[in-house]
Amino acid sequence: MTSFASKRLAKELSKLKNGLPPGIDLISADNFEEWLMDIRVLDDNPIYRGEVYRLKFRFSPQYPIEPPEVTFIKQSDRPIPTHPHIYSNGIICLDLLGSQGWSPVQNVETVCMSLQSMLTGNSKNERPPGDEEFVRSNRKRPRDIDFYYDDNTV
Repeated sequence: MTSFASKRLAKELSKLKNGLPPGIDLISADNFEEWLMDIRVLDDNPIYRGEVYRLKFRFSPQYPIEPPEVTFIKQSDRPIPTHPHIYSNGIICLDLLGSQGWSPVQNVETVCMSLQSMLTGNSKNERPPGDEEFVRSNRKRPRDIDFYYDDNTV
């Protein structure tokens, strides 16, 4: 980890420990390579009511110049949300997480808030088209996938 990335992550971690927006919780941040966060939708969206979702953030030595790798992870009490931009393996199709949509002004908190908002605004209880084939055949890391962002209405 570069000293710039470490300094930035230390600053972010300090801010996160001093308080987070409602519905976002820091679960673990034992190092500057991987953090776990929980998010939940705060409105009364029937698709996500009562659910809590676990996010895994992986940081490269080039963070915040390049985006973190963010995925939903499944645990016994934490499903992967059903959403037209979230694959059943937890990979998220969101321009903010790609090199074209990412900006170093973004951070862990703003990513969590964007994902909360993405879930809040969703009315389609479905996976992305081609989910089964994508999950079966994809061997790339999320940051190496070139998604085509054609539907920002969900």
